[in-house]
Amino acid sequence: MVHVLSSRVLLRPTDPERSRAFYGDQLGLAVYREFGTGPDRGTVYFLGGGFLEVSGRAETPPSPPLRLWLQVEDMTAAHEELRGEGVQIVRRPVKEPWGLIEMWIADPDGTRIVLVEVPADHPIRYRPGI
Repeated sequence: MVHVLSSRVLLRPTDPERSRAFYGDQLGLAVYREFGTGPDRGTVYFLGGGFLEVSGRAETPPSPPLRLWLQVEDMTAAHEELRGEGVQIVRRPVKEPWGLIEMWIADPDGTRIVLVEVPADHPIRYRPGI
């Protein structure tokens, strides 16, 4: 059995500086660590219970099936803040049939990111009898 101690998503952007500006400045993710030097240096951001590493360089954007799922505390505040930062809003916040409030945004390479607010009465937060 593999005992996993930590995990992270590795993202190879086509323009690392532009992606660092998006994830660090526009999205406001806190930096966990940085490594290397120059324009292709690596930056690892906190993602709640995980990490996102932006490092290296790719010739083409990531495959469309790649998606990031980020839970936020307040979707209204997140929407206003990201819109003010000029982040591409792919879909405005919507309460889904499964009860989560979701908004879709895109990073500079088009990687889709779903922001999710879990309402206080949603089963993810509350399980009767437990």
